[in-house]
Amino acid sequence: MMRAGRITLNGRVVTELGTRADPDRDHIKVDGKLITRAEEHRYIIIYKPKEVMTTVEDPQGRRTVIDLVRGVRERIYPVGRLDYHSEGLVLLTNDGELAYKVSHPKHGSVKTYNVKVRGVPEERIVDKLRRGITLDGKRTLPCDITPIKTTGKTADEGNSWWEVKLREGRTQQIRKMFQAVGHPVSKLRRVAIGPIADPKLSPGVWRELTKHEVKLLATLKDMPVKPRRVAAKRPAAPKKKPAKAGTKARGKKTTSRSTTRRTTTRSRAARRG
Repeated sequence: MMRAGRITLNGRVVTELGTRADPDRDHIKVDGKLITRAEEHRYIIIYKPKEVMTTVEDPQGRRTVIDLVRGVRERIYPVGRLDYHSEGLVLLTNDGELAYKVSHPKHGSVKTYNVKVRGVPEERIVDKLRRGITLDGKRTLPCDITPIKTTGKTADEGNSWWEVKLREGRTQQIRKMFQAVGHPVSKLRRVAIGPIADPKLSPGVWRELTKHEVKLLATLKDMPVKPRRVAAKRPAAPKKKPAKAGTKARGKKTTSRSTTRRTTTRSRAARRG
């Protein structure tokens, strides 16, 4: 290939075997096509502050999570979404396969949130959210909701904090869920992505995932969707069998014969007397 003059290095044809080149600085072409080195996979966890977009760019000029990451040459992008007014952990990577595993609900990547809502929802209302409700014409998947604390003097006073674990990530899903039952969200914080959590991260701070953390995300297994609980139906009461035709007729006929016999007997006795 080199002897045939098909390779160029910084615009000059290379024919000598053993010629060295630096893929980071030199332009290497084969048959006129530039050869680029495959990007190294990067895995970054960042604590997104409120009022920051979970996108690469924003047409309105608002800050994005990419603006907060300095010194990263690879083209990374956020996995999943976290709305503008929420805060918490966001995964940034250029590994498409791992990003799909983390974002798709079938792989069982559960996102954990701490949510503050107005008031204290009754248990029956919370249980309704756990089972799933219809939002925008589609039913939500079952989820885990656990009480954390309330801001009042007693358990049923003031506002309340809840831990919510979701396997899906619709736009503003948690906010819409609690709004639908009359308890709007005032604060929302994502505290874990699957098995990855870091309570030491503060808003705007990021770090690289460890090899162990990357392995935990890469080995997420598919999780079967649990069938929805269906209310048991009571068995229908057995229908009464209709009386067989002729039963009453036979009874009447028998009675008629007995009456006839008694009448005949009485007539004979009267004649004899």
